[in-house]
Amino acid sequence: MGSGSLMLNIRRYLINPNQVHYHGQKLNTTTFNLARMNLILHVVDKERMNLNNGDTLDADWPSEEPYQFDSVVMNPPYSAKWSAADKFLSDPRFERFGKLAPKSKADFAFLLHGFYHLKESGTMGIVLPHGVLFRGAAEGTIRQALLEMGAIDAVIGLPANIFFGTSIPSTVINLKKNRSRRDVLFIDASQDWTNVKYLDTK
Repeated sequence: MGSGSLMLNIRRYLINPNQVHYHGQKLNTTTFNLARMNLILHVVDKERMNLNNGDTLDADWPSEEPYQFDSVVMNPPYSAKWSAADKFLSDPRFERFGKLAPKSKADFAFLLHGFYHLKESGTMGIVLPHGVLFRGAAEGTIRQALLEMGAIDAVIGLPANIFFGTSIPSTVINLKKNRSRRDVLFIDASQDWTNVKYLDTK
């Protein structure tokens, strides 16, 4: 969820933004409170916010079943560490894939969490480091399973230095359920950008 800016940017393109419910979770309490404040300042009714201060991977939330969304957008911390404990092999978010994301790189754990909570007719977009496209071992197994399911709809390559705090290239992966096709649209946007620096106009 971060500071809520991703949800708010998408909100600008919705036909009826005031009819949408916003759900999110963040472990860092300061950032969680910033997200709540950000949504309130952008005139999102508190009744349409369902936000939680907690660990997305360690304890799935919301826990009620079924709890799925029309749209899932995620920009999780790149290659974060997580427990990857054996208990997660029987977690409904991960069990069908037979493998867990490695302890040192939780990227696919976040992806599978979001995909699990996506409606059958929904669309998901997640921003991840470029390495998720080619790393092997457990990540390769998960990626292959997603491809065979037809879950990956599009992959958009982004340039390095596009996000504050990291210089590595990023990628946007779009996922859907129940696709009748197995092809994947690849878009190389790594060159289609301009580095604009802030100017001091004082």
